[in-house]
Amino acid sequence: MIPEEKVREVAERLSIVDVVGEYLPLRRSGANYVGLCPFHGEKTPSFNVNPAREIFHCFGCGAGGDIFTFVMKIEGLNFPEAIKKLAARAGVTIEERPLSEAEQRAGQLREEQRTIMKLAAQRYRDILNRHPDGAAARRYLQQREVDPDTAAAYGIGCAAGRRDTLVQMLREQGCSLEVAAELGIIRKGERGWYDLLHNRLIFPIRDNQGQTIAFAGRVLDEGLPKYLNTPESPLYRKSTVLFGIDLALREIRQERSAIVVEGYFDHLALYRAGVRNVLATCGTALTDGHIALLRKHAEQVYLLFDGDKAGRSAAVRAMELCLEQKLPVYVISLPQGEDPDSFLQRQGADAFREQVRAARPAFEQFLHWLLAKTPPDSIDRRVRLMDEIVPRFRRISDPVERNLYEKEICRLLGVDLPAFRKRLTGDRPEPSRHSRLPATGQQRGASGGEARPIPRDALQETLLGILASYPDSRSEMAAIGLDQVFDRHHLPLARAIIAEGETADGTGSSNLLARLETDEQKTLAARLLMAGAHLADIDWRTALQQCLQRAQQAAVRELKQLSVQLGSLRPDSPEYVELLKKAEELRNRKSALQ
Repeated sequence: MIPEEKVREVAERLSIVDVVGEYLPLRRSGANYVGLCPFHGEKTPSFNVNPAREIFHCFGCGAGGDIFTFVMKIEGLNFPEAIKKLAARAGVTIEERPLSEAEQRAGQLREEQRTIMKLAAQRYRDILNRHPDGAAARRYLQQREVDPDTAAAYGIGCAAGRRDTLVQMLREQGCSLEVAAELGIIRKGERGWYDLLHNRLIFPIRDNQGQTIAFAGRVLDEGLPKYLNTPESPLYRKSTVLFGIDLALREIRQERSAIVVEGYFDHLALYRAGVRNVLATCGTALTDGHIALLRKHAEQVYLLFDGDKAGRSAAVRAMELCLEQKLPVYVISLPQGEDPDSFLQRQGADAFREQVRAARPAFEQFLHWLLAKTPPDSIDRRVRLMDEIVPRFRRISDPVERNLYEKEICRLLGVDLPAFRKRLTGDRPEPSRHSRLPATGQQRGASGGEARPIPRDALQETLLGILASYPDSRSEMAAIGLDQVFDRHHLPLARAIIAEGETADGTGSSNLLARLETDEQKTLAARLLMAGAHLADIDWRTALQQCLQRAQQAAVRELKQLSVQLGSLRPDSPEYVELLKKAEELRNRKSALQ
């Protein structure tokens, strides 16, 4: 672990303007420096660097953070690697402390695990290339027009028909069979040790650095299952790994987009055609972890799944996850009966790229599929369609996109806008942990008309801005209780601001970001600090009271909604107990804000 004082020393010795300036041209603009963002394509500079606060923020794509965050993001490094790189530039010596015995054992075990997986991958490659047992696999690859260079790029191999090929190899190399069993490549039965995979074409599953962490095996006959993957292990977590990440990462960062396919051969067909920003699921549905991985490197995602019922269901589920994490998502539709391999053979890579450009937004495609299956030609069908549409619609966070889809949905279903909006608010389920929280607070229109909600995120960010810009406000908010003032998304940043003791002129911003644990929190902090000028010279006490009053009003409205929901549930149901608990939390918050 790198000592905090060393991190602080590196940050103090370097200027973020100088470091960022080595990667892109910057020009002075008032208190900031601006340039074209390196993390997304743009023609008008929206990337800002603030030398006083030692932070950067792009108002186009939302990227932001401190000097370490920038180097991590642009170089693809982890935090210790970024610190060491910058320390060398700053002339700061990072002394590695001696590892404890437990740390040494853990490091040795991890090294042995990686060695075993490397040896297994090499053995599978040798069987494919040189062993008689690889003849069937070689013929199969020729039939699929997979040339040797492509097979080598993927590390494709073959598991022999014998059930102890890996076992014997590992014994000869002096490797622990127990450790290999933990990795899932061999097992122990009544008759002894045996290989998990045999008589299969082997696709190594690799991490970002190209190190093998698992294997997928495809049968070479009519046996079942068609694909068999090694199980999760200390090296492999299905929910956070996408096939081909090591081959695609550079292109994904350049294109700022990723294409996700379902099959290994779909991936291979696109790679062979020169389409390289492609990833595949490893025999499982997309998860929150996969979407979080995509968000780190891509600004938008294209789904290319099978056109059958299962493929459409997978695409809709992936759409839901992308919407929850605010990642733009599109669906590529190939002509009926075509898969990526057949389409590319018939029409070529340029025609495929045209299909990508013509991809529909996933929510629009979802509506198209839904209405094709269930035409809205009766009241009953319209109600059922609303039940399908409303939960997905709630995941859309962009207000312009919501407004446009509202009108289109009402047109397609033949319902009026007030009725649709009432359905949205009347039976709202508990929001997911990634979706936007319900709107709170009120503000009147410029003409003094009806009050309308202020999004809770905006209200919370105003409170954070007051907390960061006016140190005197901290004691008042602490007296109320930070957990009563801030929701779970914004609470860590509020605590970090108080812990850092940041001054109104912004000193200590880099240390503030260092206290935050997630990239999302650091990005939020950078954006608030960069855009905090609008809070200068305000009457912060009046602003604070207005914010707290609006938060209290929001709690009252939410309590009313919960009362309606409680009235429709049985008192002994789990849903009733959960809502009752939430209502009690809201009453406590309401009381604390008075």
